Amino acid sequence: MFRESIEESWHQKYGQQSPQLPDHLAHLLTHRSVRRYTTEEIPDETLAGFVAAAQSAATSSNLQSWSVISVNEPSQRKVIAELCGDQKQIITAPVFLVFLADLHRIGQFAEAAGIDPDGLNTAEMYTVAVVDASLAAERLVCAAESLGYGICYIGAIRNEPFAIKDLLNLPKRVFGVFGLCIGRPAENARADIKPKLRQDQIWFKEKYPSQISCQEYDSRMAEFFASQGMSNDDTWSAKSGHRVQISGLSGREELLQFLQQQKLLER
Repeated sequence: MFRESIEESWHQKYGQQSPQLPDHLAHLLTHRSVRRYTTEEIPDETLAGFVAAAQSAATSSNLQSWSVISVNEPSQRKVIAELCGDQKQIITAPVFLVFLADLHRIGQFAEAAGIDPDGLNTAEMYTVAVVDASLAAERLVCAAESLGYGICYIGAIRNEPFAIKDLLNLPKRVFGVFGLCIGRPAENARADIKPKLRQDQIWFKEKYPSQISCQEYDSRMAEFFASQGMSNDDTWSAKSGHRVQISGLSGREELLQFLQQQKLLER
């Protein structure tokens, strides 16, 4: 499944003809969120390979300030799904992972070496840990997709950070950044490549532009919404505007309080 050519995936992303690109880039352009899976299990050996791929990602100063928890217990999955807005793929995916920004481990190691890690509660180190976790997860995703698996990131893991902390026994200086479902896509999995902003709206030369228009992308996204049977009452830019209002943050507007309590972000 999901083996579009470069030409096909490029057109779905940009509505344009693709340039000449190496064929081996094709599988990197076919990513989409997959929410329905077969019951095929993923062997532990394969998962170990995925984690090795994640650990091959770049990490700031080799601090390796991330961790990952695999959640297999059905009752745990059920609770997490409920905390994440009843997203059923969390229950049905053969593998569910929670990626963590983890400054606890390096803090322990520093203290064992007789060093006070007094910089761990700064915005810089918080940023380092979140970036490390994100880079690791995406490298794992690329490995999984190269073997024909589908994935779905779960940002809603941040909806109820205190509950997730208690459920996963997270110590101070650890934060659940997102979840990740992995599995073989079901035959009836409807998962199309989403249109993306044109490259000239993302990739700037020398300086950030003074103005970026959304009209062309709103038009392409309107066609996509219609093809998916989704509400087309608002443009993409309007939907996105509502998403970044306080009322659209699903409780995550209180995240700073959690980060401060976890000793992750105090200055």
